[in-house]
Amino acid sequence: LKMSNRPLADLITKSIGPGWEDDLDRLKGLEKFSDDKGFRAEFEAAKRVNKVALAAWIEAECGVKVSPDALFDVQIKRIHEYKRQLLNILQTVAHYQRIKANPGAAWVPRVKIFGGKSAPGYAVAKEIIHLINDVAAVVNADAETRDLLKIVYPANYNVSMAERLIPAADLSEQISTAGLEASGTGNMKFMMNGAPTIGTLDGANVEILQEVGADNFFLFGLTTAEVHKRREDPDQSRKAIEASPTLPGVLQAIAEGTFSPEQRDRYHGLVHRVWHHDYFLVSADFDAYDAAQSSVDRAFADRDVWVKMAAMNTARSGFFSSDRTIRSYMKDIWSIPSAL
Repeated sequence: LKMSNRPLADLITKSIGPGWEDDLDRLKGLEKFSDDKGFRAEFEAAKRVNKVALAAWIEAECGVKVSPDALFDVQIKRIHEYKRQLLNILQTVAHYQRIKANPGAAWVPRVKIFGGKSAPGYAVAKEIIHLINDVAAVVNADAETRDLLKIVYPANYNVSMAERLIPAADLSEQISTAGLEASGTGNMKFMMNGAPTIGTLDGANVEILQEVGADNFFLFGLTTAEVHKRREDPDQSRKAIEASPTLPGVLQAIAEGTFSPEQRDRYHGLVHRVWHHDYFLVSADFDAYDAAQSSVDRAFADRDVWVKMAAMNTARSGFFSSDRTIRSYMKDIWSIPSAL
């Protein structure tokens, strides 16, 4: 926050004074400003500085022109089936199809940003990366939709790239299958830098939801207990897909080669897995995730609502300081006093 997000760091210092950097509990002092229109305007302006810088970087590095006024929707983490980048891109296809069907509707412009690497031998993860980039190639070239939806997957995700993406993010994607994410720290960095979370009740999302409250978090999906129960039915994925009003059309488009016209059968195996071997319950959570994304659009369109949500995320992020964690370990685990 201090080094990668100078606009927001400067606003925090202006609002609550210096010294918060080594006492993050003081960020709670920002809460009282969240209802102040002047503060919200400055908070939004700080975010926009970062978004303008990221938009310029994306155009230079990826050759994709994006608007800083769009919703920057970011999922950056190792590519893995349980982290469900596949769920994200399937919903993106659904969104693309809806825009195509009704391009004149009042859509909230959105930029979907993916970042992450797969393990060298993880074939399925690489297939998901391939699909994201194939969908991006079609969507970004579509004159009818390209002002409303863009997809970007910058190469070679690393810490330096994260320092660009996180301060500019409007929405933090933390959508792993419940019960599989040990903790996660990326979600904390997004929260601190003023990005509300769309996520499942998994890993550190549990504590983030407790800290920010349900009004400042877009929760969806099965719980851990419900995940285990759902897996008891070997036919659960087919039933979920057939019950969805949207997912069958998404999978059909991918299977038909809409996004891989030069090799129309490229994703037959991937689509087959979703239909019949969906261990990570992408299909089961799809409709809930899709509905949550619609809630995101509604909130983002109301700038007072959205900026207050973002500010409250920053204000309540101090809980995740490593200092607080170590104090907790000292008290509850090690039973030792502070040396200071």
